[in-house]
Amino acid sequence: MDVDQDRLNEFLHRFVGDLGATMAAGSVVVGDRLGLYRALAEKPQRPQELAERTGTAPRYVEEWLRGQAAGGYVDFEPASGTYSLNAEQAFALTDPDGPLYAPGAFQLALGALRAEPEIAEAFRTGGGVGWHEHDQDVFAGCERFFRPGYVANLLTAWLPALDGVEAKLREGAKVADIGCGLGASTILMAGAYPRSAFTGFDYHAGSVTQARARAADRLGPGQVVFETASAETFTGGPYDLVTSFDCLHDMGDPLGAARNVRESLAPDGSWMIVEPAAGDTVTDNLNPVGRVYYSFSVFLCVPNALSQEGGYSLGAQAGERPIHRLATDAGFTRFRRVAETPFNIVYEARP
Repeated sequence: MDVDQDRLNEFLHRFVGDLGATMAAGSVVVGDRLGLYRALAEKPQRPQELAERTGTAPRYVEEWLRGQAAGGYVDFEPASGTYSLNAEQAFALTDPDGPLYAPGAFQLALGALRAEPEIAEAFRTGGGVGWHEHDQDVFAGCERFFRPGYVANLLTAWLPALDGVEAKLREGAKVADIGCGLGASTILMAGAYPRSAFTGFDYHAGSVTQARARAADRLGPGQVVFETASAETFTGGPYDLVTSFDCLHDMGDPLGAARNVRESLAPDGSWMIVEPAAGDTVTDNLNPVGRVYYSFSVFLCVPNALSQEGGYSLGAQAGERPIHRLATDAGFTRFRRVAETPFNIVYEARP
């Protein structure tokens, strides 16, 4: 085998970067859970000082800081021996309610990777691994990964882009949020539109229980209801708006879900479909965002779909064409892309 040394070195450079990032993921989650980033954002500090402020062991903190500096997640000042967060690092690492929160993505990734033995076995058998079978960090990390994008865009850009929906929500609409997980999207909408009635549905009973607890902490009594039901079986219509956030591609029977949405909508209702950003071809998705989503899809999206009846396994990079086809096959006559971000595309389907 003839090996091009330059191409080999290029690959080794990529490999070393990936290996460092893989191991650094654990350090990011540790830094988040122990409050190291938040404390460091207050002022530049030496390892001993940061350890004292966070109630942690100095030697561990020292090694953690060195690794974070090597990865560009914190800054190091050699003359003073202090470490710090610049404004951009603090923006991405310290505010779970902000529009960008990197630790949540790493929590999701580490949680998903704990299922590696089950996923490897599924490769051999062709079977599935259900969402409910994953580690708790998958559920919590998924919310913390996607919620910042919803905070930044849902109320200010996505809902206003729908035809006449925002006015209905202000006046008092009936809304179903299917595949709601821990309820981040449902709670955001319910808090913004108190005259409307919101019900979040998810097939995973554990997520529904957590969603109810979160709603009780953040909203007044009766503003939102959470029920255990799949997208194919939820009831309670007719709804003025049905939403699905980053979940349609995970379903084994997305056509069944789309048909149930169609039947549950009021005659002038709308279905807002939020899906991962993707092009329609593999080549379109050979980029950093596509790599992230394909990798998550191997461990989460495709295995969950294959664990269910229906015969679909769209995956996280399905693109617009399959979503449009599902809506059309389910009886929707109008479909359009209404908004997009680097991580999501938003579609509107109407009867």
